[in-house]
Amino acid sequence: MADNLVIVESPAKAKTIEGFLGKDFVVKSSYGHVRDLAKNDKAIDIENDFTPNYEVSNDKKDVISELSKLASKAKIVWLATDEDREGEAISWHLFETLKLDKETTKRIVFHEITKSAILEAIQNPRAIDKNLVDAQQARRILDRLVGFELSPILWKKVKPSLSAGRVQSVAVRLIVEREREVEAFNSTSSYKVSALFELEDGKSQLKAELPKRFAKAEEAQKFLESCIGAQFSISNLETKPGKKSPSAPFTTSTLQQEASRKLGFSVAQTMLVAQKLYESGKITYMRTDSVNLSKLALDAAQAEIVKSYGTEYSNPRQYKTKSSSAQEAHEAIRPTYFDQQSVDGDYNEKRLYELIWKRTIASQMSEAKLEKTIVSISNNKNQDTLAATGEVIKFDGFLKVYLESTDEENEDSQEGLLPPITVGQNVSLMNMEAHERFTYPPARYTEASLVKKLEELGIGRPSTYAPTISTIQKRGYVVKEDRQGRERMAQVITLEKEKVTSITKTEITGAEKSKMFPTDIGTVVNDFLVDNFSQILDYNFTAYVEKEFDEIATGQMQWNKMLEEFYFPFHKNVETTEKNSERATGERVLGIDPGSGKTVTARIGRYGPIVQKKMNDEDENPQFAKLRNDQRLETITLEEAIDLFKMPRNLGEYEEKEVVIGIGRFGPFVRHDSSFVSIPKTDDPYTIELPKAIELIEAKRQADREKTIKIFDENPEVKILKGRWGPYISYGKKNIRIPKDTAPESLTLAQCLEMAEKAPEKRGRGGARSSAPAKKTAAKKAPAKKTTAKKKTATKKKS
Repeated sequence: MADNLVIVESPAKAKTIEGFLGKDFVVKSSYGHVRDLAKNDKAIDIENDFTPNYEVSNDKKDVISELSKLASKAKIVWLATDEDREGEAISWHLFETLKLDKETTKRIVFHEITKSAILEAIQNPRAIDKNLVDAQQARRILDRLVGFELSPILWKKVKPSLSAGRVQSVAVRLIVEREREVEAFNSTSSYKVSALFELEDGKSQLKAELPKRFAKAEEAQKFLESCIGAQFSISNLETKPGKKSPSAPFTTSTLQQEASRKLGFSVAQTMLVAQKLYESGKITYMRTDSVNLSKLALDAAQAEIVKSYGTEYSNPRQYKTKSSSAQEAHEAIRPTYFDQQSVDGDYNEKRLYELIWKRTIASQMSEAKLEKTIVSISNNKNQDTLAATGEVIKFDGFLKVYLESTDEENEDSQEGLLPPITVGQNVSLMNMEAHERFTYPPARYTEASLVKKLEELGIGRPSTYAPTISTIQKRGYVVKEDRQGRERMAQVITLEKEKVTSITKTEITGAEKSKMFPTDIGTVVNDFLVDNFSQILDYNFTAYVEKEFDEIATGQMQWNKMLEEFYFPFHKNVETTEKNSERATGERVLGIDPGSGKTVTARIGRYGPIVQKKMNDEDENPQFAKLRNDQRLETITLEEAIDLFKMPRNLGEYEEKEVVIGIGRFGPFVRHDSSFVSIPKTDDPYTIELPKAIELIEAKRQADREKTIKIFDENPEVKILKGRWGPYISYGKKNIRIPKDTAPESLTLAQCLEMAEKAPEKRGRGGARSSAPAKKTAAKKAPAKKTTAKKKTATKKKS
């Protein structure tokens, strides 16, 4: 057994580090966190300074057992988990769980997984930083308290099985508010004039624009008519020197944004790929808010730039981090070896590494030198001057390697190279257009722009951006999707060959790609939380809490004091809301159905957004219909709602039996001869016709034939079928698994009936809660109610 045991979080990291250390070191992985807060209502002792109760998760017991044996034999245990708060917490939990000795336990940290960095870390060990641990612990406890107390309120007041989180709820609020801004936006139009000129050589062309816009078509037409027969010439040339500076090296946030824009990665995908690059020793640590580079990195970057591009391209510089919470001792995300422009790995690893390499190298290169030219074109018929702009790169500098992308959705820039031009030179008008342009609403968030906004508001930290964005999508509060645009009419007025004409063109507007949209349930939950827990949902308050975590991490604040200040007012708010608030359904009254005289409303139902038609509150037979996927509670109209009640639709007959389309609890279906066939999402139940329905019926029959192993003519209710988990017997409402050592084809009817008789009865919902694996979710959520109840009791006893 080696004298030294090194413990890291992941097997990949362990493998890389083991290659750098000699035979005296054994490197093992903890596979992430080894323990967490208990899942029951005894996880946090609120009355005893919020003392947490941690337990080792079942899937880590074997890991702990192995590490305990190795640690007992080692002379020194080196805790080498990541350098951030989460990594520090993992080291502390390992220290506590393995019952390690302070004298023989050393904590080491490094920004990169290289041999020199690992050996240097071993030469400079430290103790576990309890302040960092407390900051992580405070976040974990606070988020557990918020989630466990808010979630039961949502179950009672909105809909069962919902959950809420502190940072996630704020992220949802941003998306809901942006959606409402978009919906409320009133687009206005104006007319933008552009012209194409031919130069005297008969070959070169020049495109120019009128700096001002016209509010009305009549004004634009009048201007074009005033240019009929006009003589145009170059009245002025203005040349301005300019420069472009490179962007700072990547932080977690800027890497997520740029990988989204340039590579099309989701935030989670970026972090997954970056983690692989870090653990294989190719880049520095990927969770950082610092743009700082070490002296070693600056020197290595300079050497690579001079070697590859020349001395004139090198301009070493150190960037200053804007965020007050950033730790300058940490580094930006950069390559570990600057002389490696590419690396081995899968396709995405290569692409992300190349992006990081280019960004870091560019940050240490010279500015690009530009020359911008503005050409003024006047005429002899009116006082207005058109302008053409062009830009010439005099020295490319960092642009030789990298140009940052943006999220802006502006029209194409007109800047480009200009032909040789002199003042006084005549130009001939080829055509002039006044194109109707429309104002755009604020852009919906992409994952990347949401990260940018969260960072600007001071909400979250590098380690929380990706989990936050993944969580709000998993919970069904937000969807990320493409949406088709809609047609819009735009007028184009043209002057060509001394004649003005006007046409109306159809253009597509509002198309969205990978944008984040709130769901109806997300909107209703957001509104309920904003109305009843305004402080929790307040942007400034959430940022203030993040600052308090930072103060705990630097030893300026006690973690349990911070929790005390937050929790007790929050808990009182929970109790008041539970007692006094109304149910939230997002209900809207849409109007009266002309056919029945009943009131039509839209709201959240037990299984999602619905429209309802009823005469009054005493109406015992209201009608319900589910909203379509492209409809929202806040925007659905009365006419659209009435259309939804057209279900069920009778399409006609097939094999002398009716074919009916309906929508049930689990979605749209085709009903034919007492059998039901699900309609796939690619088909619209409101427009599907008989031939397509027959196609679905026959496809289901074929699937059933392939699924059937054996049937019995004497008792058709008994079938032997192929299932997802293997062959089974179907008998009435019972499904009986067939043992692996039994050939299903050989079973007789008598054997099947005997096995069915011995099979246990299916348990109802109440009894099922504690037995089958499928019921884990319900079991997991139950303690939240107990937590609230117990806390109330404790509070009353105390008072």
